[in-house]
Amino acid sequence: MWKKEAKLLAKGARKFLHYKRDLLKPDRIDEINSRREDLLDAIRAGNQDLVKEASKQLQATCENALPREAPLTWFEENVEVMFVAIVIALGLRAYYLQPFRIPTGSMMPTLNGITGYQKPEAEWPSAPSRVLEQIHRGRSYVKVINDRDRTLSPKGWVLGSSLDPREVCRDFQWMHFFSKSYLISLDAPPLRLPAPGGPMLDAGLKRALIEAYSQNDGVLKKGVVLAEGYIDTGDLVLVDKVSYHFRNPKRGEVFVFDTIENRGIHQSSGDQAAGSHYIKRLCGLPGDSLSVATPEVLNHGKILLEPGIQRVAHPAGKYAELNPSGYLLANPQGSRIPPRLMKPTDTLDLAARARPGMREYAALGDNTGNSLDSRYWGPVKEFNLVGPALFSLWPFSTSHWGFID
Repeated sequence: MWKKEAKLLAKGARKFLHYKRDLLKPDRIDEINSRREDLLDAIRAGNQDLVKEASKQLQATCENALPREAPLTWFEENVEVMFVAIVIALGLRAYYLQPFRIPTGSMMPTLNGITGYQKPEAEWPSAPSRVLEQIHRGRSYVKVINDRDRTLSPKGWVLGSSLDPREVCRDFQWMHFFSKSYLISLDAPPLRLPAPGGPMLDAGLKRALIEAYSQNDGVLKKGVVLAEGYIDTGDLVLVDKVSYHFRNPKRGEVFVFDTIENRGIHQSSGDQAAGSHYIKRLCGLPGDSLSVATPEVLNHGKILLEPGIQRVAHPAGKYAELNPSGYLLANPQGSRIPPRLMKPTDTLDLAARARPGMREYAALGDNTGNSLDSRYWGPVKEFNLVGPALFSLWPFSTSHWGFID
């Protein structure tokens, strides 16, 4: 037993030299080698007392070979642990799984986007109840008061007879996780809002803007309540960034793609689309020729029969509440560019033979009556694909928790 322990010590000393050679001074390296040879000679001689003494000498030499460092404080230890955790999380996000917050309602009821509701502060539940609602269902209560007089763009009112939020709000995403917006005016810095423009309009901002345009010549007065109510967060999903490296995308699955260099999206959506990510249902593959004959989506004149697509085409339950007529043609009213699928005779032809990364796919929202998708701005290039939406993580109160189909 003592020989085995001594041999392990000699082996450990050799590893110590290999791992720390760049930090050790030459004289220390020579001393460790000398002590190690002494130990090996003692082992070969079979003298237990000599081995015991040589082991003590070698161990002490190794322990004192490097300057002693002060032990880490509790704060330093926690910072180190957090740093390692962040590095691991970023690595997973970059190469394998990416969390993605759904900002809009284009995929409802399959997946929820961020929605806003008006509710006077006097009717809010107690603070503990609001905390529980935040944890359980992702609901946050907001009250935003205008901090100064702001002159709004004269274009903000009016696209047809409604408010065009793109002229007063600019959406942005941080790490594809937090979705916020800015209120834009002509004579003041942007005012940061706690949710994207659409939900903020529903939580009271639309009423405040209408009053500003109709009563104050487009000026939002200081102290005006811009929003008062609650915001329900969009579903937090995990995106599988690996699968498309090993298999082709499948028609009918829910997928995420970025909008980089997609001119159609940028022209139709405004500045808020730049660099953002969208989530839709993949309804067209390279080589397809899509058309819409309500309630169906057709490929080369044949009905698409994938289950996810058929749930929208022949709706029941919540699907019927949103879109009782199934898939609809694009509505040209309010579109900044002519839609691609506006008439039954229109087709969207997706390139199959193209240079790497340029093959084309079609993306349609399940909430077809309220989705800006390939019917409007056209195809998604292959290089824009991020991956299929894998799992809905949060909030827990919806029926969406679990794998996405």
